[in-house]
Order: sequence, then structure tokens, then C-alpha cells
Amino acid sequence: MVAGRDSIFQHLHDEDGKGKVILGCCNGAQVLVESGLVPFGSGLRMSLARNAVGGKAVGFLNEWVWMTRSCTRDRCASSDWDGVMQIPIAHGEGRFTTKDKDVMKELRKNDQIAFSYCDASGRVSDDPDVTPNGSLFAIAGICNPAGNVVALMPHPERTANGDPYFQSMRRWIGQGRGMGAREQAALSAGERAWLPIAERQPRSVEIFIDTIIVNNEERTVEQAAKRLVPSLRLKQLRYIAPGARDPADVLRTIVLFNPNKETAYVRRDGEMFRWQSENKRFASAGRNPLEGIALLRRDEPDTGAAAIGSGAETGICYVCRGAGESEIMERAVLEIFANPHASTLERLRPLPAA
Repeated sequence: MVAGRDSIFQHLHDEDGKGKVILGCCNGAQVLVESGLVPFGSGLRMSLARNAVGGKAVGFLNEWVWMTRSCTRDRCASSDWDGVMQIPIAHGEGRFTTKDKDVMKELRKNDQIAFSYCDASGRVSDDPDVTPNGSLFAIAGICNPAGNVVALMPHPERTANGDPYFQSMRRWIGQGRGMGAREQAALSAGERAWLPIAERQPRSVEIFIDTIIVNNEERTVEQAAKRLVPSLRLKQLRYIAPGARDPADVLRTIVLFNPNKETAYVRRDGEMFRWQSENKRFASAGRNPLEGIALLRRDEPDTGAAAIGSGAETGICYVCRGAGESEIMERAVLEIFANPHASTLERLRPLPAA
């Protein structure tokens, strides 16, 4: 989300407009989607979400898969080859998905689903043995309408098996393909709206985990948001609603909470407490870690809840300070915090005044 909004992408959008070839593999595919360069050249229309099959997380995948071209041979810069290709994947967020049905209709109509996961015989399938990350319709890669920008999750650059992918690109460039006015998609650049942000009904027990050491992810997200709202100050907290599990039990589990680098607050029935790791008890919080505009991102599906237990929910809480509500609630700012095609974003109800 952050990299896709870096200032370098203005340059890439300009180069796309000239028909230059832009290929993104794995993390490169993720930022091309977040930047809007694919699938339609502008707007956040899809997500590369956390790997999940049947609503269950499958975690980071590092294995070999089969891939085939699923568009016409001359459709995009890297599709000029036949047969199947065995190449590796290495990602935790490679699941192509969208909540906009019109996007998939347009991709199919415009032949932009460029590459698909398949078996060794070339049979495309969304079976987990073939598409282990749960990608919608077994999508491994897509292109933009003009075919010069391609986002691919597998890694053709890590094996000689992937050579045809790049040889195709070389032929495309050598033939001067796409060097002119950019072809436009028939689908308008409409986007999935966030507003209004729903207010989340507080759970009976909620845990908010802050870091004692510098949180590099927090600082990076803040820097991206400050390009749009310079006065913004951001605090990022991990969120756990433990469901049926005792919050003290959660906070005694080192893989869920590390007291050497984290501090935990528990909101129970409208009151905030702080977890004291040294004597394993709750005490007065002393301060409200949610002071400001607090937004909760929860991924769909909730891939972290299984580690907690029955009825649990997890997410990331962004507490925004130093800026007005109208500034923070702008679509461009909210999309730094979450992709609406793979997550929900809710506003946390503030604590009642003392």
C-alpha cells in the first residue's frame, strides 16, 4: 500500500502512457495493483490479499507451481510463448481478489487475465493443489488494457524455466509494440467507496498492543499518509478481540505478546486497563491509547484469528492525531490504511469522557 503510493509511481504512470513495458513480479505485482497501473491504469480496483483457501489462512508459500498463458499469445508484453512453465512462488499476499464484479467481467471480456495457475498438463484449476494461495479464478497474473504493464505473482526470474517470459518482452520491445497512445479500458475508473466508515460495536474485551521499540511499519505508513496530510501523527496498534479466551492467557503467550518489546492495553466494558507483565495483572491504564480518530482494519478472511481461538477477531488499529476528521476520511488517505477489496475499515468508538 505504501510503495504503490511512492512518488516514483508518477513517473511510472507517465512511462505507461508512452507505452513503455513495465513488468512487476511478486512484490512488484503488489505495488502495480496498489498503484492502479493494473488492471485499468487508475484507481484501486483489486487487491493481492493474504493467502487463504476456503476462508482459512495458509500463510507464506515458498514452493514450485505450474503456470500457463491464459490470454492470446500477442495480448501482452510477456505472453508470447506456449505450453506450461514451472516456476517458484514465494509470497504471503498473492491472492488476486476484488469485490467489484464488474472488474472480473471486464478482465475476461478484454482478455486481461494473462496467466493462470495450472497442473503439469496445462489444466487450469482453482483447486488448492494447483492454486495454493486461493487466487480468484486461479489468476497468476494480469495485464493492463494496452498489454504493456503486467503484474505476475510467481517468479519467472528465479529459474531458466522462466526465460520465455522475458524473451517475449524483448520481442515486444523490439517490434515497437504499444509505443503510442495508451489503449483505454471500456470500464470506467469508478472505485469502491469507503464512506461512510461504519462505527464498530465494541466487543466485551479488546486488546490493543503497542510497541516499546520503534515500529518501522508504523513510521512508514505515517510517512505515506503525511504526503497527503502533513500534520498527521500516527500510532499503529495490533488489535485482538479474544472471544472466549481469557485476555490474561493471551498476554502470557509469547508468540502473541512479547513484553520485552511491547505493551498491552485491555478495554473491558468501556474501561481501559494496562497489562503489567511483571506481576501478571491488570492495572489502571493511566492514559488512553485510542485518543484521536481510531480506525480498525480487519482483513477478509481474518487470517490471524485462528491463533487466538473461538470467536476471536484480529486486526490493525490506526490512531490518527494532529489532523481533522475531514482530512483523514479522504479516500486517498483511507486507502493507505486498507485495501477495500480485501479488508474492512471501521471506526472505533471512543472511551466515554471521565
